Amino acid sequence: MTMLLINGSFQIKGTQPDGDTIHFTPADPNDWGLVGSGGRAVKRDALGRATLRLDAIDALETHYGANRVHQPLQFAHAARDELLSWLGFTDVQQGSNETVTAATPDTVPGFVYTSGADIHGRCVALAGRGASGGASGTDVDVDVTMLRATVNHHLLTVGLVYPTFYRSLFPSLRAELTSATQQARTAPGQGLWPSDVTTTGAKVTALSSITDDVVILPKLFRRLVDFFQLDSPSIACFPAYLAGVQDRFTVLSTGKRLVGLHHVVEVTNGATVRMTLPPEDLVFDES
Repeated sequence: MTMLLINGSFQIKGTQPDGDTIHFTPADPNDWGLVGSGGRAVKRDALGRATLRLDAIDALETHYGANRVHQPLQFAHAARDELLSWLGFTDVQQGSNETVTAATPDTVPGFVYTSGADIHGRCVALAGRGASGGASGTDVDVDVTMLRATVNHHLLTVGLVYPTFYRSLFPSLRAELTSATQQARTAPGQGLWPSDVTTTGAKVTALSSITDDVVILPKLFRRLVDFFQLDSPSIACFPAYLAGVQDRFTVLSTGKRLVGLHHVVEVTNGATVRMTLPPEDLVFDES
């Protein structure tokens, strides 16, 4: 898969990293101008620093939405801490609002492979540590061996994040990440998987049902959070809400293109919410 290579460094002080987002500054900030998808530009500050959204993975939320609701912090923080440790940060200290107040060192060298930005101006990327061995600002063919050297692959391997695939990722890379996911899921006591109830079902009667105890796919969590912002909703109406949101995706096992997660999410026994397919069987269109 041809992607743009950008060399630079990661910084976390004064930011709120989680298990799938972190800040990155290119050695040459002009390299951001080479990133483009559908006319989307990477948003960066005056020093050239921008937010990365790690491609193909989704970590449990530490602070989602205006009310900063979270999923079980045991796993949300574990994914964040593993990300920072893998990149090379130590002695990370954070305030109560998840903002990093200190870390050693201040920056760590690294690189990204990217093919575009999302609607929020975040660079969607595979991220590596240390020197890439290639020239920044050039296109490279990212293969499975290179993918295995990224933190995206690592976090799936240790079972601390969910796979969440988008159409821009090549099938060969997606297949490798699916394999890593399935191995982590079946390994005894691996990461979040022993607690995951995405496909077995979670009893959901209110927002509080999913913030402290229930471990589910973050995309499903976000849809539930947004649903509960409505006036006194009944969970029985959740599938209808999902139909209105109109997520667009393909089911890999059948080849069907569908609109709306209500096709793969059901509410049974009055309040049990579950996905009828595993996350790695879905490939979403970029919104």
